[in-house]
Amino acid sequence: MLKEDIMCFVRGLVDYTELRVQRNTETQIKLLNGNVIENQRKENTGVSSRVRYKGMWGFASSPILTNNEIIDVIDKATTNAKILGEKRNISFQELSVHNEESSLNLSSDDSFYSSQQLMIFLCEIDTFILKECSEIKSRTVYYSGRDIEKNLVTSQGASSYSLIPSSYITVTMKLDHHEEVISFSDNIGGTRDFNEVFSNKEIVFDKVREIYKHLLAKRDAIQVKAGQYDVILTGGLSGMLAHEAIGHPTEADVVLGGSVATDNIEKQVASDLITLIDFANQYNGEYCPFPVFIDDGGVTACDVTIIKNGVLKGYMHNRETALKFKVKPTGNARAYTYGDIPLIRMRNTAILPGDSTLDEMIKSIDKGYYLMNTNKGQADTTGEFMFGVTLGYEIIDGKLGKAINDTTISGFAFDVLKSVSMVANDMTWDASGLCGKMQPMPTASGGPTIKCRINIGGN
Repeated sequence: MLKEDIMCFVRGLVDYTELRVQRNTETQIKLLNGNVIENQRKENTGVSSRVRYKGMWGFASSPILTNNEIIDVIDKATTNAKILGEKRNISFQELSVHNEESSLNLSSDDSFYSSQQLMIFLCEIDTFILKECSEIKSRTVYYSGRDIEKNLVTSQGASSYSLIPSSYITVTMKLDHHEEVISFSDNIGGTRDFNEVFSNKEIVFDKVREIYKHLLAKRDAIQVKAGQYDVILTGGLSGMLAHEAIGHPTEADVVLGGSVATDNIEKQVASDLITLIDFANQYNGEYCPFPVFIDDGGVTACDVTIIKNGVLKGYMHNRETALKFKVKPTGNARAYTYGDIPLIRMRNTAILPGDSTLDEMIKSIDKGYYLMNTNKGQADTTGEFMFGVTLGYEIIDGKLGKAINDTTISGFAFDVLKSVSMVANDMTWDASGLCGKMQPMPTASGGPTIKCRINIGGN
């Protein structure tokens, strides 16, 4: 059913109907000091249907993929919609019509790989760490692979097939220093199959060397005194800021709940150096980490310019919020598994690069910090955020100094973005994690290195 023509099940139906067949496959392998402590492969396959009747939605799903079960799922979703719709006495608007088609398969011809092949490669990395990183106390090598395959059709005639694999390796190292344990981790990988992402082993070995170099620097790390400073945020951190503190508050359902972005359209919310876009499927002529051509609501996906030259320009929509705001839907309805309903979610959210360089930024700071890595972050609908920083260096008189201890940064997103005074000409995408909003979702955040003022936590 995943690659078959399933349009026959919804063709001619009176009530608007979506039918989605989906398979999610996850592979996870973890080595701790050369010993396998995790090795699992999970698959989640099934079918779901969503039906709209008198402005109300009915939903049903099943893990069984047979013709009779698909018909039954549609019938149950229709029944659920009519139970709710018959109780509704207020007027409703009909959905806009979308009947485009798309097909995207990012799996390579040589996509098959066994657990044994993965294990051999992870053992090679582990052996390399032992050889090159002599001072470490412990090491972890972790592989995470995810394939998401979807086949979606609607009664309006829209259809979309997609298969998007992703592969990541995370390396964590720890060492003893006096009476404490210092650790640092980072990952490498991206969209596509394992064989394609890691075809060049030297890239992984270079990342191992980089992690070890920063770990050794952290032995002599200094404590940051709490306060507000001029800082440089790498693309990973500026991307997290874009996603957590700006992206979520500009999802239209969150806006309707009263986020910081409410009633701020066409108002200055950032430096005029900042342009922030939620990309649908391509950036700079290449596929984004999670390309979406037709969303899980059957809508053709388009880029959403959230901020342009510092001015708030738009929100991310599904069809229903687009009706409320009297705009076109943007194709941001996404569901993680077959059993999930589509929610308004980001896709590939990034600040656009500028024309400065990292060297120029460092030279422009008398006393500040270069913040490079984060391990976690949180933000609320007010735009207030707090992120953990696991790697950074002090800047004194325009030069990099010592590493700093793990710390936090915090503030209000719009205030921080208004303070941006330089934007670099680089671009970094991070799509290694899952975003949580009632259900997990693979999303990508990206951005250039930026210079701004921010609160640093200190002790």
